Order: sequence, then C-alpha cells, then structure tokens
Amino acid sequence: MSSLISVVEQRLDEPTTKGLARAVTRAIRDGALEPGQRLPPIRTFAEQLMLSPTTVSAAWQLLARSGTIRTDGRRGTTIAPTDQVGGDRYVRALRHESDVSLDLSTGTPDATLLPDLGAVLSGLSISPTPASYLDDPVLAELRAALLSDWPYAADDLVVVDGALDALDLVVRTLLRPGDLVLVDTPAFPPLLDLLEHRGVEVAGIPLDATGPVLSELETALAGRPAAVFLQPRSHNPTGVTMSPTRARALARMVGARDVFVVEDDSAGPIAAGEPISLGQWVPDQVLHIRSFSKSFGPDLRIAAMSGPPGLLSPVRRARALGQGWTSRLLQHLLVTLLESPAALGQVARARAEYARRRELVVQRLAERGVDVGGTDGINIWVPVRDEAAAVLRLASQGIAVSPGSPFSIDRRTVEAAHIRVTTGLVRDDHRRVADLIADAADAGAWTAQHR
Repeated sequence: MSSLISVVEQRLDEPTTKGLARAVTRAIRDGALEPGQRLPPIRTFAEQLMLSPTTVSAAWQLLARSGTIRTDGRRGTTIAPTDQVGGDRYVRALRHESDVSLDLSTGTPDATLLPDLGAVLSGLSISPTPASYLDDPVLAELRAALLSDWPYAADDLVVVDGALDALDLVVRTLLRPGDLVLVDTPAFPPLLDLLEHRGVEVAGIPLDATGPVLSELETALAGRPAAVFLQPRSHNPTGVTMSPTRARALARMVGARDVFVVEDDSAGPIAAGEPISLGQWVPDQVLHIRSFSKSFGPDLRIAAMSGPPGLLSPVRRARALGQGWTSRLLQHLLVTLLESPAALGQVARARAEYARRRELVVQRLAERGVDVGGTDGINIWVPVRDEAAAVLRLASQGIAVSPGSPFSIDRRTVEAAHIRVTTGLVRDDHRRVADLIADAADAGAWTAQHR
C-alpha cells in the first residue's frame, strides 16, 4: 500500500482535490497503477500524504465520476479497467430494444432534405490533390469562404472532421483531469462522455428561453472553472437559441475571468436563428465551432473551429500527430456547395421545412397541455410524467425517442423527467404523432405496461 501511495505522491503537483485526481490519472497513464489494483482507505491515503480526508474523498468522487476508479463493496475502491473509463450516455440515448416504424431518437437530419451531392460531384473541377503532407491543412478558398460568413471577425480557423471531432480535440488538449468545466444543461450526451473520460468535474448551467441563466453562471464562475461549453443556437435537445442581449451579458461575465468558452454550433446552416457568438465581445477567450454535417450531409464530416492562437495552437499540434488534416477533396466539395445557388437553395428549403415540422408538433402538444420550450432546431425537449414509461409507451406504438436521463450531468440526480424527440424526422401525420407523444407524456409505469 505504501508503494502505491508513493507513486501517486511523486506525481502530486499540488495538495488539492484536483491535484490528487490528476496525480492518480497520471499514475494510471504511466502504468504505475494498473486496472484492478485496490486503493488504500481514504484515511490512510490522507495521513500519508498529509491531506485532509475531505480532500481525498472529493478527489475520489471526481475519479469515480469519470470512470477512472470504482467502488465495489467489500473489495473497496479499485482502479477501473481501461476499457470502462468514460461514459456511455450517447449509446443509451440512441438505444431502443424493439423494431420501430418511426425513429425519432437519432437527432439526425432528414436525408430527403439534404442537397443533391451527386449533381455537385459530377460538376466538381479541382486541381490535383497536393502530394505533400506539409501543405496547408485548410484550403485557402475554404478558409476565405468560411471567415466571410463567420459570426465575428475571427483571425483564423481549423477544419476538422465534424463538431464532435472538434470537441474531442479541445477536451484532450486544453483540459486536465480535475479541472472544473461548466456546461449548459440539459447537455449533449457525447460531450458529457468526453468530459467524463477526461476526468474533469462538470457543473451544469440551466437554460431559460434566451440562453444560460446569468445568476447560475455567476455563481458557478466563482468556482474558477477552466472552460464553459455552450450551444449558442438550436440547442440540442431544448431548441433554445441565445439572444444577442444574453450573449453580450455572458461575454461581460466571462471576460472578467481566466476562462475560455467553447461554442458548439452543430446545427449550422439549418438553424433558423441568426449566428451568434461571444467572440463578438471576447474573441481571445472563444473557440467557436460550426458544423456542416446536418446541413450538407452527415457523411461530409466537416466542421470549422475558430479561436485565438493560444487556444488553437495546441489543437493544431494534436491534430498534426493524428488525422493531420481533413480530406482536401471534401474541403473542395464544401467550397463548391457553399458557392452553389442550387445547394444553398436546398439548405434554405430544409431550414424552413424543419421549422414547419417543429411548429406543427409543438402547437398540437400545446393544445394537449404539453408545453415545450425552445424555438429552433430539429429536436424538442418534452416534459413527461415518467421517462421510462413514456419511452416504453411510444415504442409499443412503433415510435422511438431518446430518454432524457443521458442528457443529465449527474447520473444519480435526474431533474424533471423528459424525452427528446427529433421532430425534423416527422415528415407527415404531425397531429397523430403529437397526440401519441402527449399521451406518452402523461403515462405512468402501470399505464405504459398495460396499453
């Protein structure tokens, strides 16, 4: 036991909760601690490292939340198997056990509303693909096209393989285990999985109709977080879009502190709301991500991320050691799409159609006494009496939806029950679908099992 404590002590850079969590994580990464090893009791650890038991206990909570350690009854606290580190929220959000005729659980765009890539590809004329690994990873013409339509005057950007790739790069390169991170909540399950895997402490900032609640953010900022993650428009799952007034107030609050902001505009061009970014006021603290997967096609897998050199440089270095660059062929394709009146017209029609589908379902739900917040996007966040009962009832009627709990930051304390419904995939029969959702919203466990 003493040698185990010694390997942690060698890596302890500060006698705090975060410092201890980082030290344990480093010891695991270095191979000094192995899966299955049992950790000494909290009091023993505290005495030998001259820390308070409260500090050790809090560090263990951070590590347990990230899946790095686990408590297993009489076996005590052990190092978790490496294949179990991290979260599984994304898998749970999409899982359904039976076949369905209408899958509204995915959060993905309607394939029939995407631009016709065949027509664009057949007319694509490009120069030969660069032969050097050292060529600029971003095509000059794509950089120019993106920056000309960016929500603030960004100096530069990187092109990555979708919004989730950008989030992964940010989490891996700019956050350390034990850091405090603020996330607007309910939160995007894959982001929570990434943060848990990194071993950071996550706190939620609730939303109202115009964005993150200012009083809640002010309180949370007192904890000196390393980063704040926001979805500025078409928030998934709620459909909330930040107002310019709220964005300005948020920028004023974070601008007075040593914290960076990550904005995930994953809806991109299919969002009905205008692009918005705190980068208008605090560009040196903002990483802004815009995805083109939902607007031009999931298989395009392209997003762009802007930010100041101090934040983008580590991301670039990490990417150079991994993917290197996003295919320049795909970048040529995106440039062509962004300059094609036909493709842009299809995106505009899709944007209007998604808004129409959402409104039809939301209006009928309101008539049935089910109030849904938000104003934008392809998803709605539906309050229900019992999450499991609502999901089960809809599944029995051939409709799959996402349970709300994977969007919750704290696995143990789930807020008011909800389900996420991708209204962007409801092509017709909106009134009937809304009625089934309303019935499910009022279902209890008994009624769900006996219908």
